[in-house]
Amino acid sequence: MQNLHEHYMRMALKEAQIAFGKDEVPVGAVIVYKGQIIARAHNQIKMLKDPTAHAEMIAITQAAAFLKNERLNECDVYVTIEPCPMCVGAMVLGRIKNLYYATEDLKTGACGSICDLIGHKKLNHRIKVTQGILRDECRAVIQEFFKRKRSLTKA
Repeated sequence: MQNLHEHYMRMALKEAQIAFGKDEVPVGAVIVYKGQIIARAHNQIKMLKDPTAHAEMIAITQAAAFLKNERLNECDVYVTIEPCPMCVGAMVLGRIKNLYYATEDLKTGACGSICDLIGHKKLNHRIKVTQGILRDECRAVIQEFFKRKRSLTKA
């Protein structure tokens, strides 16, 4: 099963690399339904001039359109970095079954890094969370992006 999780995370990582190439924060997400990828997205915040255009949000919209249903009960989300509160909220509202993320986000992570919104006991839906799949690879892409950003601002 681990190889299957790694496969889906590699698909999310490909999306993150697309974002990197577009000068967007390199986050990628895929949504899987019954073993099939039904949505894939990367951050498009700068391109769309939309603060909500996170990879997860775009993928959730695609998955709901694909299934013609706002409930994504049997869907799994794979994302390269820990989701923020907005994305966790959308996942809870969409009734996502499982969340798999690669690396922590110590600035906005809502699955335990800065807060544990996803595990809040008063929420009406629980999402099973697994972290660490391809952690080093996904973290390296984010780190390289911000390293380049910092070096450009010094120049």
